[in-house]
Amino acid sequence: MFGIVRPCRHRLGRRLTAEWTAHLCGLCLALRSEHGQLARIATNYDGLLISVLTEAQALPDRAGGGRLRRTAGPCPLRGMRTAPVALGEGPRLAAAVSLVLASAKVRDHVADGDGVLSRRPVALAARKVAASWSRSGARTGAGVGFDTAVLVDAVDRQTGIEALAGPGTPLLTVTEPTETATAAAFAHTAHLAGRPGNAAPLAEAGRLFGRLAHLLDAVEDREADAARGAWNPLTATGTTLAEARRLADDAVHGIGLALNDVEFGDGRLVHRLLAHELPRSVDRAFGTGACTHTAPAPHRPQGAFGPPLTPYTPGPQVPHDPRAPHDPQAPQGPGRPWEGDPAEGKPPRPRGLFAGCAAALGLCCTCQVCCAKEFEGPWSRRKREGCCHSDWCDACCECGDRCGQCVEGCTNCCDCGNCCCNCCDGDC
Repeated sequence: MFGIVRPCRHRLGRRLTAEWTAHLCGLCLALRSEHGQLARIATNYDGLLISVLTEAQALPDRAGGGRLRRTAGPCPLRGMRTAPVALGEGPRLAAAVSLVLASAKVRDHVADGDGVLSRRPVALAARKVAASWSRSGARTGAGVGFDTAVLVDAVDRQTGIEALAGPGTPLLTVTEPTETATAAAFAHTAHLAGRPGNAAPLAEAGRLFGRLAHLLDAVEDREADAARGAWNPLTATGTTLAEARRLADDAVHGIGLALNDVEFGDGRLVHRLLAHELPRSVDRAFGTGACTHTAPAPHRPQGAFGPPLTPYTPGPQVPHDPRAPHDPQAPQGPGRPWEGDPAEGKPPRPRGLFAGCAAALGLCCTCQVCCAKEFEGPWSRRKREGCCHSDWCDACCECGDRCGQCVEGCTNCCDCGNCCCNCCDGDC
């Protein structure tokens, strides 16, 4: 999965996490239903913003408050659980935009000869897939009234602009095609939702979002591009990181101002993603901040394959006498915690190297490491908690409570209806 808006579910809370997941799965399933299984690799975190914006603007008098849902079947990425997913024109528009842009990305990699695409048979197959995706995306876009030609034109112009760019070229000249493409996609959500008055401010928000996406992608790839001699807008135009940061911060501020002029039916998820998560995306790209719930701390659980959730506390240590007969009731040393009665809470005997590797492979293939509420460690066989189900977060709530409970139970919320307990680090 890729994209600049990668929210931490601890900050979203349970309700908004469920909404965000519904749109992500809705985009994935829309790609599968209309374009085949392979098209699902075009699923991305930024594309689902199109679906979120469309639903957020839905008129209140529509059935279900504008929310269209269906229950999807079990999926490995959800820990083999069912879930409600978004339906309607929003996910279809998001699928069309994602597919056309993914097609352009594939063609760009083929032209650059990146990786295995430098081999002629692979490049030929990739070109055919890209052409198929472009046609399919155009067909789906036409079905929801969106002309994807503006996206294709932006991609074509991007190549020419990059070829002419050099030291002294304004960086915003390079980001202009991306800005134009995202502005068109954002604005069309207003027409799908039946709020044409929102088209102008959403076009402005989309233009700035496209600029920000281009900037952050350039910042994150700067060192890698320099190592392999690839073209990078910052290096080519001679733009410093300080100037890029200034442009990024201005874009974030402008998006917030544009969203203030948009009429939403329920804009809480949009507000969380674009007003709160975007600044964190900028901090993450420039290395000035991160969600600290992922940092090790002595009072919270470690990673899925790391130390256990409940550390083993050995009993009284007794010096070992090799001449003494074995006593099953004697306390065991700290290096052998698995021996004893499993009914007393002791974990079973750990697996060996190869058996543990096989178990780890099974856990990863079924996504239990990320999505399962609880699973058995592949080697230690201790109970562990999936990465995405941890309730601990050190950074989100000043009240010191767990985020999900805090967001749902706190009555001291700001005007946005989402931030509580002084978690809001920006103007709502």
